Amino acid sequence: MFVVTLLFFINLLKNINFYMIDIEKKGICEEQTYTHFFKKHAKGLRNYLLYKFGNEEQADDITQETFIKLWQNCADVPEEKAKSYIYTLANNASLNVVAHAKVKLKYAEANAKKSYTNESPEFLAEEEEFKNKLLQAIQKLNETQRVAFLMHRIDGKKYAQIADELGISIKAVEKRIQIALQELRKEFDYFR
Repeated sequence: MFVVTLLFFINLLKNINFYMIDIEKKGICEEQTYTHFFKKHAKGLRNYLLYKFGNEEQADDITQETFIKLWQNCADVPEEKAKSYIYTLANNASLNVVAHAKVKLKYAEANAKKSYTNESPEFLAEEEEFKNKLLQAIQKLNETQRVAFLMHRIDGKKYAQIADELGISIKAVEKRIQIALQELRKEFDYFR
């Protein structure tokens, strides 16, 4: 009798273990789990984005996109990491929106300047040639120098901010920008 009872419990444990493994595999992909997770975190994520943007429409759009991506990648995201995953996705999406807005602004500024210029055609041609040469020279820089240089000169970031974002020392940032400037000067010495 003891052996039969023992076999029954072992078999029962195997079945329980089987169902537990099956549940673990589904994780956030299980519709009930996903729905519960959505109801629990959607409002908080939306508010986070609303505070970040100050725009309800963008906050709603990015919240929706984030949860869609979570559903598409649910098999790769364990339930315990899903919250950090959606906040990372939302943060990256918000950075993309800001970067896109910067590009649109620069384009609008560039077009506004072009339409109201009183410069001679020769000057405009030289300016365009200089811009092209500068872009080519910046592209020739190695990646570390180019990133540090553009963060400083285009984004207007201080050395300490760049060092913090890149995870390097301030001296390393100074050196990278110094070398970038030296390389650019070499390029433009040949240009003259």
